[in-house]
Amino acid sequence: MDKAKKTPTTLLEAVSYFSDFENCKDYMVQLRWGKGKVTCPRCGSDNVSYLPNARVFKCYEKHSLAKFSLKVGTIFEDSPIPLEKWLPVMWMLVNCKNGVSSWEIHRAIGVTQKSAWFMLQRGRLAMQDELTGGMLSGEVEVDETYIGGKARNMHASRRRRGLEGGAGKTIVLGMLERNGRVRATVVPDRGKEVIQENVRGNIEAGSAIFSDEHARNWRMDDEYKHNVVEHAKAYVEGNVHTNGMENFWALLKRGLHGTYISVEPFHLFRYIDEQAFRFNNRGPMNDSQRFSYVMRKIVGKRLTYKGLIGKVQERPAEEEVEPF
Repeated sequence: MDKAKKTPTTLLEAVSYFSDFENCKDYMVQLRWGKGKVTCPRCGSDNVSYLPNARVFKCYEKHSLAKFSLKVGTIFEDSPIPLEKWLPVMWMLVNCKNGVSSWEIHRAIGVTQKSAWFMLQRGRLAMQDELTGGMLSGEVEVDETYIGGKARNMHASRRRRGLEGGAGKTIVLGMLERNGRVRATVVPDRGKEVIQENVRGNIEAGSAIFSDEHARNWRMDDEYKHNVVEHAKAYVEGNVHTNGMENFWALLKRGLHGTYISVEPFHLFRYIDEQAFRFNNRGPMNDSQRFSYVMRKIVGKRLTYKGLIGKVQERPAEEEVEPF
């Protein structure tokens, strides 16, 4: 493979290609500035030159922090881990169907497990759906699931708190446009107000909603066409089913239980975003296109370790960076 011209198409090629810093540099420059001239991320000036020995750029306008690397203004900012390791990790995160664990990254690229975990969480930030694709419409499946450990595996003190009916677990609401996109989010409860707010915010009025019998508690017949299947009697009644959402839940739980093993509730939304990204971009993109797509989303986003371990239930606000 001619490294100077051909970008990778497989994981093996990606590891080989990005092991050369010059290839990483060319890729990042093309990603951030295209065919234009490199500009300073702090003042926007193109009065910039490259310092090859330090592997940084220098802006000659009068302001502080004149030097900047390719990582500044991206999810990689302030990371001591080189791009030669960052880019293969991003490739694996985006393309591994069931995800990739921090322990696997730790062993594969020679960083600590803690650093690998932080790298993956930053990568998941880039995979978040900005909801730029508009509302879901047409035929949409709506379903909820519970995420959490089995009672028999919990400490006796936790079991005594009462786990009947999903208590003690995290509720995730999902909406799938048939032959289209999926959206999923953590919700505080299955109450009418919560479900209706999420449905109205994501599904176009007049769409046909397919759900299980729980939909009777929140259905909005004046806004949507409701189709309900009684799971106690059958899982499919003609065109009425939630099998598409069940497929997504199976993929999500396979990653959570098989790859990540233990996910704290306050980080769960990140893993949901990760699986939703892969599900929504499973085709017709190939691995290289999927990688390039998510890499275009790394600019202007930042996640600090302090913010990551804040243990807040809601999504932390992203730190603002100055425009390029």
